[in-house]
Amino acid sequence: MTKLILLNLTAIACFLIIVSCASTQKPDMYQVGVSVANITPKAGAFIAGDANNRQFTGVHDSLFAKVVVLSDAKNSIALLTFDCIGMLYPTLLKIREAVAQQVPLATFDPNHIVMASTHTHAGPDVVGIWGPNQMTSGVDTLYMNDVVSKAAHAVIAALKNRQPATAGFAVSTFGSDWVYNISDSLSIDRSLTTIQFKGTDGKSIASITNFACHPTILDKATSLVSADYVQGMYAHLDEKLGGVNLFLQGAIGGWVQPEYEKKEFAAAEKRGMELGSKVESILQNSQPVIGVSVGFKRRTLNLPVSNPGFKQLSGLGIINRSFTDSVATEVAWFSIGNAQFVTHPGETTPVHSLQTKALMTNNGPKFVIGLGMDALGYILSPNFFNPNKPLQHTGYMLSMSVDKEAGTVLMKNITAMSKQ
Repeated sequence: MTKLILLNLTAIACFLIIVSCASTQKPDMYQVGVSVANITPKAGAFIAGDANNRQFTGVHDSLFAKVVVLSDAKNSIALLTFDCIGMLYPTLLKIREAVAQQVPLATFDPNHIVMASTHTHAGPDVVGIWGPNQMTSGVDTLYMNDVVSKAAHAVIAALKNRQPATAGFAVSTFGSDWVYNISDSLSIDRSLTTIQFKGTDGKSIASITNFACHPTILDKATSLVSADYVQGMYAHLDEKLGGVNLFLQGAIGGWVQPEYEKKEFAAAEKRGMELGSKVESILQNSQPVIGVSVGFKRRTLNLPVSNPGFKQLSGLGIINRSFTDSVATEVAWFSIGNAQFVTHPGETTPVHSLQTKALMTNNGPKFVIGLGMDALGYILSPNFFNPNKPLQHTGYMLSMSVDKEAGTVLMKNITAMSKQ
């Protein structure tokens, strides 16, 4: 036992030395570190999305957990993304705990890990509801334990390899010819927002891109693992920019879909490459991020739960999470210079995205991260609950919504955070 304690103390001491060296702040520059972990599931894993009892037969393209750590002289944030349908809040808590066991709090606060999911429907069941039948979870516990371990190690690696960096951003629109809000056609946020970090050598360390569209071009059509169109974006930016390139999903609730695309890999890759090409193009005329500061605040909250389905799934252990009359979740509001970011813990509607951006008073880019910190199904605006004016696909979305007041409660909390 004494030997183990000494080994742990030695490891922590070494970490402190490495991080201290990496964190030496240069004037007017951030410290940015990146890391990537492969989280591709094996053949036989249950596929998330669509129907039960669908299993992978192979891999088309790999899935990743990607980390970008951003630091100023005082604060650090670790932005962690997963290529999956939606990691749940309890998984984030496990990752934070794993990091806390290896990194001193004085060096990095694990509560500053911000988690997001791309929402591919060609990834593994990380929720539980797509197992062999409706009464059996599709989550592979060993796989999830491995994902938590890989994510924690990726955060730590990114902390260790930070380097001085400058930041630039660009904002545009995208997807008018292939992304539609099928249920509420007048409500959509087509914003394409990206931020890039470059080292002192002028090379890209990382880019972070925010855009709203379900990655469901391959939905139902394949038994191969894939990040869907996001893979095409990765491929283009990895080649053209270099560094580590993250995709942040936006507000896709209300059936924001690539509805009329052919269900084939070529279509997914084409749309993803177009997205990557657009990001590359607008970054050529990027504006500098103003200021070198990292701000972070978070709020835990309880969203109401009236949908009996969630309570039943919880009671049966199909979803390994407590759903009573409410469910605990979290929202983060953070800034990088004059860029601001807010997370939404599920598939919120474009209405919620636009309301959130209206609360941001910054003079720089605004990022709304859907499926951020959590994946609580559809969080819908009030018009979806009007029986006199039913919207397309409303029945399904209501079945995957915890409560009609969830969006209202969420926005009240985000509004309160905007005033802090």
